[in-house]
Amino acid sequence: MKKYLSLVTFAHTIFAMPFAFIGFFLAVTTTNYHFEWLKLVMMVLCMVFARNSAMAFNRYLDRDIDIKNPRTKQRDIPAGRISPAAALTFTITNGLLFIGTTWFINPLCFYLSPVALLVVLGYSATKRFTALCHLVLGLGLSLAPIGAYLVVTGHFALTPLFFSFAVLCWVSGFDIIYALQDEDFDRSENLHSIPAWLGKVNALRLSTFLHVLSAAFVVMPVFFTHVGILYFVGIAFFCAMLIYQHLLVKPNDLSRVNFAFMTTNGIASVVFAVLFLLDRIFIR
Repeated sequence: MKKYLSLVTFAHTIFAMPFAFIGFFLAVTTTNYHFEWLKLVMMVLCMVFARNSAMAFNRYLDRDIDIKNPRTKQRDIPAGRISPAAALTFTITNGLLFIGTTWFINPLCFYLSPVALLVVLGYSATKRFTALCHLVLGLGLSLAPIGAYLVVTGHFALTPLFFSFAVLCWVSGFDIIYALQDEDFDRSENLHSIPAWLGKVNALRLSTFLHVLSAAFVVMPVFFTHVGILYFVGIAFFCAMLIYQHLLVKPNDLSRVNFAFMTTNGIASVVFAVLFLLDRIFIR
């Protein structure tokens, strides 16, 4: 179990899972649908199964690349802790569990589940042909809030889409920062990334632009649903964390990239979600 948790870097669940809770409780508190524990559990299971499948497939597909990269050669497959066959089996198992779980939620979630799985699995191949791979990763994680909303309601709405767009821009932006570490390696292996395409300075500028958009999208729900003071505090904190990570990383100093990537963004998502949930409780 420990090996598989390492394979899928389970700690990184803190990026998308809080936004799934936002989508779920946005639906519960702004529609006529009531809270159900079973739906919440199935939503969490869908998140875990989809992410497990996506991460295991990424490690499986990138195994030949990872073994060449000094930064990634100690990952589980190149290091021999998990075999490629086991990783692929884990991918397929979790993908089937994801689709199977959506069957018990509602028809729309079930019908859309293969599409969602295609997006989150497809990201792993994109670095081989497009520098926009960071946006595809952001798209995959952006399905969390709207997908959780669909678990409750079974239909689309505008407000959860703002949270999805916020996640898309936020994740794409910080993945560009993370990819700065591999700029030279990506070029040498003919892999595509924003840093390899634009260079460090312009990549950071694009990341900043995406994070400005993300900040704008977390503000947009204010104009479409009733919020309280705690949500505004959440906006301020989320934006502060975006600014802080850009202060940590410079084109000529990447020593704090991992801190900016993991710690700063993890704290940003969790605190923002907690403040959102508390806000929903107090304004009801």
